[in-house]
Amino acid sequence: MVFLGILIGIWAVIYNLKVWPDFLFPSPGQVVKALWTGFADGTLVKAVGVSLLRLIVGYFLAVIIGLALGLLICSHKWWEDTLGGLIVALQSVPSIVWLPLALLWFKMGEGAILFVVTLGGVWTMTMGTVAGIKNVPPLLVRVGKTMGLKGLPLFWRVKLPASVPHLITAMRLAWAFCWRALLAGELIGTGTGLGQVLMWARDLGNMALVLAIMVIIALLGMLTDSLLFRRLEQRVMMRWGLNRA
Repeated sequence: MVFLGILIGIWAVIYNLKVWPDFLFPSPGQVVKALWTGFADGTLVKAVGVSLLRLIVGYFLAVIIGLALGLLICSHKWWEDTLGGLIVALQSVPSIVWLPLALLWFKMGEGAILFVVTLGGVWTMTMGTVAGIKNVPPLLVRVGKTMGLKGLPLFWRVKLPASVPHLITAMRLAWAFCWRALLAGELIGTGTGLGQVLMWARDLGNMALVLAIMVIIALLGMLTDSLLFRRLEQRVMMRWGLNRA
């Protein structure tokens, strides 16, 4: 909290120096006022609700598809050499690049945004799954084989459970990439999400509202990471005996 207070103080000092005009660089008070007005009239409440719904649906699709693709790639070397190489290439393509095709395929509807959000996290989830399974300690595999496990039972009872810490990290990263894809999709898409409100604020020259939306996104990301993913990661690390002494 002290660190955030220092940052806000620096922000206020820069504003008072009048380096930029007020409409280009609003003060912390103006941003707080924009937040209050937006939540009071329901605009930001509706926008946050719409964006979170899109994000959750796209994220769960990304996790399910990415996990399935990762398991498929790890199942046989042929899949790793073919599908694995393709996904590595697709991972370098920003999700916003898919938006023109999504708008043509799904029109100006929810499907286009969900498609972009899903692609934003699916490649990260896939590569995280592959990395997790490949980094299973060889000692665990040898112990499983000593106990008579091989083939699919060895995979399901040893390799997959041992890769869970890596899968949690992949889910954490996929959430962040889905957020980025969501805002990119909403900037051009339709609806009343945070991205669309951001575009309206920019067109109207309301930089206080633009910064207010950035604050909302940052706070939602921080809360989700600290209340969900970090706690889940710590619990998994403790259960798997990977927590630091």
